Amino acid sequence: MHSADELRALVEDALGELALHRDIGPLEDAVRYGFEGGKRIRPVLCLAVGEALGRDPEELLPAACALELVHSFSLVHDDLPALDDDDTRRGRPSTWAQFDEASAVLAGDALLVEAFRLAATYETTALVRELAEATLGMIGGQHLDVAGAAPDLASLNRLKTGRLFESAVACAVAVADVEPQTWPVFGREVGALFQLVDDLLDGDGFVLVQGQEETRRRADEAAERALSALAELDADTSVLRGLVEGLATRTV
Repeated sequence: MHSADELRALVEDALGELALHRDIGPLEDAVRYGFEGGKRIRPVLCLAVGEALGRDPEELLPAACALELVHSFSLVHDDLPALDDDDTRRGRPSTWAQFDEASAVLAGDALLVEAFRLAATYETTALVRELAEATLGMIGGQHLDVAGAAPDLASLNRLKTGRLFESAVACAVAVADVEPQTWPVFGREVGALFQLVDDLLDGDGFVLVQGQEETRRRADEAAERALSALAELDADTSVLRGLVEGLATRTV
């Protein structure tokens, strides 16, 4: 089994060597800028699930990179003035601020299509379908957020954040071609955990509605449910348990 740090290094190497489509031409600089940096939590999660299912991480790398490109697409577009209007991302200018708005729109488009080009390299079509469902959920969640039309915060978070975490798990299950078992529960709870801890660190979201103590309680319960789902699986989930514990206690 690879450690989380080793899996992260595999993702970084794969992204660094990623051959983007020749027709994007000079836009490649903005596209690569859009996926530089980040914690790579979603692709590492995908690789770790795949390895727990007995698959070599190399087999899962296209799926893992596809997930990261979808995530990057969402950030590039969310930062645009028409949406969140953020001119910084990860301690440096956001893509639109570094290049221009038009380039950022097109770079985000290219990131999304490149993600599906990677997903389409697998013989199974289940991966493409899963990634499409997750991406549409993210987009729908972003629109609800912008329009202020979300029925509740938990539903909004499951779409905007949780769907791609669920997909990181589901994509690995699809490539491994195994029965889902409790993997969907695990993916759902990890997504919830990530967002709740994000709210605690940023002092917004659930913290503004429910308070610090209640948000911490919800995060701890999500972590417990994720670990319980892992405990029901006949697999070596030690790396995944470490990921859950790390997400629950992260400070950045």
